[in-house]
Amino acid sequence: MGYKVLSKKEICPNQYEMQIEAPYVVRNAKAGQFIIFRVEQDGERVPLTVADVDKEKGILTIVFMAVGYTTKKLAMLNAGDELVDIVGPLGKPTDIKKYGTVVCIAGGYGAAPCYLISKAFKEAGNKVYMISGARTKDLLFWEDKMKSACTELYLTTDDGSYGIKGFGTTVLQQIIDREPVDYVIAVGPMPMMRAVANLTRDKGIYTEASMNPIMVDGTGMCGACRLTVGGKTKFACIDGPDFNAHEVDFDEVINRNKIYREQEHKRDEECNLFKQKVRG
Repeated sequence: MGYKVLSKKEICPNQYEMQIEAPYVVRNAKAGQFIIFRVEQDGERVPLTVADVDKEKGILTIVFMAVGYTTKKLAMLNAGDELVDIVGPLGKPTDIKKYGTVVCIAGGYGAAPCYLISKAFKEAGNKVYMISGARTKDLLFWEDKMKSACTELYLTTDDGSYGIKGFGTTVLQQIIDREPVDYVIAVGPMPMMRAVANLTRDKGIYTEASMNPIMVDGTGMCGACRLTVGGKTKFACIDGPDFNAHEVDFDEVINRNKIYREQEHKRDEECNLFKQKVRG
């Protein structure tokens, strides 16, 4: 039995929101956890953080960018189509409790998982600032939804086409300068999360990063998602994905994520040929 796609829409150029019928997956899903899906029987296993859940209706929402072979194949599915399988929820949920003032900072598609995380911290009684950044206006999404999940939302664009011009770390610095911040969580590209960690380290603000290294089985068996945290080897799938950002060796993870670039490029070309055949 597959997992039926209920809806799919392009929310940004080449970025999609998909709702999937998955009652057993969402039943115990919590903020910060992830799933692993396969589009086809012999396809690769790809992890995605849970973007939203409707436990009453059994609906899982994911947000993804069609950048590689599998995500491009996923983007070709429409309502009524099915994914071969979904495993989840996986990983440890974000440690939600009352800290005081919390800042959730997201980059690009990292904004999607920050919705549930921000919402959970707000419901726990925290003042929650959310910073969502992208290269340009067209790559920002879920603005109204994000506003409902936090105390105050800041939108940034690198080119100044919408919101505040510049990086999310600039806004984070401004918040830190004007009031005490008790907890920061960063979700998004590795360089962005590293920059956040560098900023808060000197301030002594506890900061976590939601790590997204190469992952295969998601249960700690393959070791593909290993990373170094505080000088020790950890596995993002079972020990994370959230880790103390001040202890993560970001350079190591960034370098390891480049290992299969050549193979990814080859599969990408295969996907483009497949799309051309489908179009006739």
